[in-house]
Amino acid sequence: MNYIQVKEQEALPLIEHLYPFKCLVIISENVSQARQDEISMWLVKSGCVIMCAWGISCSSWDDSVDYASIEMFNYNQPPPERFVLTTWHENELLEEAMFFLKHTISHPEHDLENIVLLHITSKNQSNEIIAEFENA
Repeated sequence: MNYIQVKEQEALPLIEHLYPFKCLVIISENVSQARQDEISMWLVKSGCVIMCAWGISCSSWDDSVDYASIEMFNYNQPPPERFVLTTWHENELLEEAMFFLKHTISHPEHDLENIVLLHITSKNQSNEIIAEFENA
């Protein structure tokens, strides 16, 4: 499991080596549309094949990752191994979204061992988030 904290203006790290991976995007702060689009494309290009979103305006992340995937493959159907499954978890507890990512959702083309917890926040809460994920 990999915890990544992302701030509004911070460069996004290289995570292509994790392909294929599933990701829980935890949105703790408002994000500009341009930044959301940038992060969504970065996830798709990096090899995210399952993206679950939880937090502020999480349903819009479902759409932005879908649009990034469509754009990345030039508006054609992506190959099955690069198809990105997306969900959002509005009105759920964070622990429920974590449980879903960890134990419920799967990809038809991959056995996914790599997990990214992408936390969009200016405050590092890695210890709390990791502990909560481990207990999910």
